[in-house]
Amino acid sequence: MQSSHSAQEAATWQNVVANENPQVEDNNTTESEKETGRRKGLRGFAAMDGEKQRAIASMGGRAAHQQGVAHEFSSEEARMAGKKGGEAVSRNREHMAAIGKKGGEAAHGRRRQRQENQQSA
Repeated sequence: MQSSHSAQEAATWQNVVANENPQVEDNNTTESEKETGRRKGLRGFAAMDGEKQRAIASMGGRAAHQQGVAHEFSSEEARMAGKKGGEAVSRNREHMAAIGKKGGEAAHGRRRQRQENQQSA
């Protein structure tokens, strides 16, 4: 299948990848790293700044949709995924208690604020 990327998008992607290629040895590699063959720090996609990561991911998403191979959730699939996530989170009772406490504090805080405003008026 042919890629539906425009020539400009393909050139942009190639420039980004060429500038961030982890296989290319940079001048910042220390002697011990050269000896062991290990580089410290992030490599590849993780070494790119967030903007470059989003640009590449966006191009991949558009290409998948243009080729017709991208998965789009139906409302039923989305409902089931949400239910599964909610069940997983609700098993952690400490987490649920913390959420409830926060909500209660927020609600009572608003009530107290209204009462103070009424008293001062």
